[in-house]
Amino acid sequence: MKDNLKEFGNFTVIKNQSKLNYIVLALAVLIGVGSIYYTNLIADQLKKRERGQIELFAKTLETIANDNSEYNDNVMLLFEEIVVANETIPVIVTYKDGKPKIHKNVKIPYGLTTDEVDNFLKGETEDMRSQYAPIVIANRNSEGEVFNYEYIFYKDSFLLTQLQYYPYVQLSVIAVFFVLSYLSFSYSRAAEQNRVWVGLAKETAHQLGTPLSSLMAWLEYMKSDPELENREITRELDKDIKKLELITNRFSSIGSVPVLKEENIFDVIHSSINYLQTRISSKVKINLHQESAEVKAEINKPLFDWVIENICKNAVDAMNGVGVIDIYVQRSMEGKVIVDISDNGKGIPKNLLGQIFQPGFTTKRRGWGLGLTLVKRIIENYHQGKIFIKSSEVNTGTTFRIVLNG
Repeated sequence: MKDNLKEFGNFTVIKNQSKLNYIVLALAVLIGVGSIYYTNLIADQLKKRERGQIELFAKTLETIANDNSEYNDNVMLLFEEIVVANETIPVIVTYKDGKPKIHKNVKIPYGLTTDEVDNFLKGETEDMRSQYAPIVIANRNSEGEVFNYEYIFYKDSFLLTQLQYYPYVQLSVIAVFFVLSYLSFSYSRAAEQNRVWVGLAKETAHQLGTPLSSLMAWLEYMKSDPELENREITRELDKDIKKLELITNRFSSIGSVPVLKEENIFDVIHSSINYLQTRISSKVKINLHQESAEVKAEINKPLFDWVIENICKNAVDAMNGVGVIDIYVQRSMEGKVIVDISDNGKGIPKNLLGQIFQPGFTTKRRGWGLGLTLVKRIIENYHQGKIFIKSSEVNTGTTFRIVLNG
């Protein structure tokens, strides 16, 4: 019992680890959003600084354009310290008609003619205009009257552009790291679950072995007695012991690769419900329906029997021992084998539909919540098929759908 509680505790740990995943994801998103916000804040400050540099650049050019010889040395100093010193911000100065006059920090493709360079620079000015409004330079005559205008176009420096994209690159790296971590964790969790299943199943098979051997000996003793040999209780006991042997073999085979063999699905299910019908409530009727004469699929018969029995027993519990179970076998247009198992029981609330295949989940007072988890494992891991709830309505019933490769 302690070992069983320990295994059940592993399922609780797995659920807690799933919650930890969401916490880690939330933290990663928070870090990413914070990084974007802080980087944008720095980028805005850098934009203001670059704008100030360009305005100073414009003032310098305007001073040079309206220069008189008295301030020539100072003007040249401004030119050297501001205009020439700008090595980062792309700038184009144009005449009033839009023709480029001078440019700085603009990468021009090699081999262009003069006209092609002018056209290229005009295209660049339009790109710059889309980012920032141009700064106007007023040209004045000796009386201080404006007689012409020039325009300075500029755009973000390469450094600023990199800074703006940096948080998104950082967020992408965080996302990739999280995805890789999640995949690694999922793989580890799946491996841990596999070890739990295999260990639990093999231990169960081992524990069943001793009483089963004893029951087989008692059965042989009863068969040797002429008064008991042909009695119904002996025949039914023989069936139950064979069933226990089958169950023991099922548990022993968990963790091993099952052998799949082409079987008639209708015959396999029919055999399962014939055994079940005499061992469940007499007020439950199981109906088997088949659209075509023969529907075959690659299955492991003992394990598939287990699936059918488990779902049917859950249906009996859901109907409180009174009701009808309908099983439909058909082949889809894609060649898949479809098995629908419907009951008219109490149904499953919508908020629980996503949990019924999870280890440890059960609505019963007594139960480990392993049945449907094993069912899903058998169908999806061993048979490469699918199992899901096709429909469920409270107080109306539930339909499970199994999809097998035909």
